[in-house]
Amino acid sequence: MSSNPSSFLANVVKLVTGQVYARCLGILVAPIVTRLFLPEAFGTLALFIAVTSIVEVITCLRYEFAIMLPESNEEAANLLGLSLCSVLIITAITTLMTYFAGDIILRLINSKELEKYLWLVPVAVFFGGVSLALNYWNSRTNNFGRISAAKIVSSTSTHTARLGLGFSKYTSGGVLIVTNILGTSISTVVLASQIWREDRDLLKSSIQWRQMIAGLKRYKKFPIIDIWGALISATSWQLPALLLSLFFSPVIVGYYALSNALVRLPMSMIAGSIGQVFYQKICETKHRGEHTDLVENLYKRLVAFGLFPLLLLSIVGQDLFIIAFGSNWSDAGIYAQILAPWMFFTFISSPLSTLFPSFERQGSALIVHTTIFFARFSTLYIGGILQDIYVALALFSISGVIVYAGLAMWNMRLADVPINYFFSILAKYFFTFLPVGLGFFFLKYFLRTSCMTIFFLSTLTIIIYYIIIIKKDPILLRYFNGLHVRKKGLQHD
Repeated sequence: MSSNPSSFLANVVKLVTGQVYARCLGILVAPIVTRLFLPEAFGTLALFIAVTSIVEVITCLRYEFAIMLPESNEEAANLLGLSLCSVLIITAITTLMTYFAGDIILRLINSKELEKYLWLVPVAVFFGGVSLALNYWNSRTNNFGRISAAKIVSSTSTHTARLGLGFSKYTSGGVLIVTNILGTSISTVVLASQIWREDRDLLKSSIQWRQMIAGLKRYKKFPIIDIWGALISATSWQLPALLLSLFFSPVIVGYYALSNALVRLPMSMIAGSIGQVFYQKICETKHRGEHTDLVENLYKRLVAFGLFPLLLLSIVGQDLFIIAFGSNWSDAGIYAQILAPWMFFTFISSPLSTLFPSFERQGSALIVHTTIFFARFSTLYIGGILQDIYVALALFSISGVIVYAGLAMWNMRLADVPINYFFSILAKYFFTFLPVGLGFFFLKYFLRTSCMTIFFLSTLTIIIYYIIIIKKDPILLRYFNGLHVRKKGLQHD
């Protein structure tokens, strides 16, 4: 495999391009969905996702990460088989827990609304776990197009069903839950059928119980050590929904869920795609000592793509939400403004965090995830005790900035990137934003410019900014020009 940076970006853009349709569809239908479903419904969905996400992250016992590590595809195939067996075991345990301990779970999260949907938790866990294992197999085999196709199918299925049921006056939280599972299950079936069609011979000839047990022993650090960090990390990600439900109302949970989901949507699309390709590439290049340049280039592009729009959001978020989703969601826009700095640092640290498993530093990851968990819990708990949602979110955001900035620096040091590089790139793009940010601050708070005008100007500013960024990046520019040339060639053919 080539370590050419343009091949890395080609895979990233392939994933991002494939997901653009899926993510944009979610953004386009959001103004309609938020007018069909009440904030309480989004709160119910957020709590269901909080419960299932915590379980989903351990369904493969973290062996999905090991799929990328062996040199031979035969050994990797056995790790895929091991991951899928783990999914079956965890799903069975989840089924028993929801049946016998469902009441305890509902009391802990203070949500009676979830009672009639609790039986769907094992279903969501099963399809989520299978999808996770299959995604890492495709990453290993460089079939990123399959992953993109699955994302498109999932998003289309989810939103089509959601709009159809919403317009038919079925607007409960259960509808959001069922349509969410529907999209995941359909995309998982599509992904599995593609892999079986193209990789069937390899999988059938390679997967054996003895080899799976050998893989279980060889990569035992993943279930013994890494799984605890992953579990703590997943729980800490879901803590806001769980603790806000405990201290506040389902409406508050709904506001948080929408602001968090919609702001993270484009950022997670880019970071998730980059992280998946980056993990494959760093596993390949670290043996040749070429990883430092790869990490430096990745970090620079992450800051370039993420800092400007999220700083702008921290100023005009409320205006954007009022225009896009209606005045009922004004508070969600304020939440987005408060959380924007935290979201930026999670955006840059997320892809870089794959350096921990690639260097088999599971112990370090556990320390980080534990720190994040306690930082989030303490800040949200303080805000909850004070019964002030803005204090809770502000403390949460500040702690997130500190922890995730530290995490990014730690990971960069693993790749021998100097700390001053971290701050110099950050300062460069902050000062690029500063005059624009001051301009929007003046428009909003001194001139009291209308929400519609701010919405239009901020959208136009972001478009112009990304055009400039792409034109100044020779690799990205060459890649997009190549796409244009190939498209013209196909049209002529």
